[in-house]
Amino acid sequence: MCLATRPRGKNGRVHAAAVCYELHVPESRSLKQKRAALRPIVDGLRHRFRLSVAEVDHHDTWQRAAIGVAVVSGTDRHLREVLDSVDRFVAGAADVEVIDAETTYLDGAR
Repeated sequence: MCLATRPRGKNGRVHAAAVCYELHVPESRSLKQKRAALRPIVDGLRHRFRLSVAEVDHHDTWQRAAIGVAVVSGTDRHLREVLDSVDRFVAGAADVEVIDAETTYLDGAR
């Protein structure tokens, strides 16, 4: 059976979500400082949780950033656990403040 059509999870569904974090980087006085503050967050999420992460908005603004995180899981429970862990990781990051976080679920994931 092809991997793309093989059922996933206990109920045969893939559970996925994307989170967009709006961040404030109060101490940043340049794009270089902003990227230095974001790098530990982006790299930490990629390596610790093995997720897809990217800076998705406010590329030319010194004190503002938006990062997108994609999570895929075989079960809804695991998806929620990972999302909770990611939220705690981003909220606890040094040098940034979370302004907003918006989660979008893949249709049928919830």
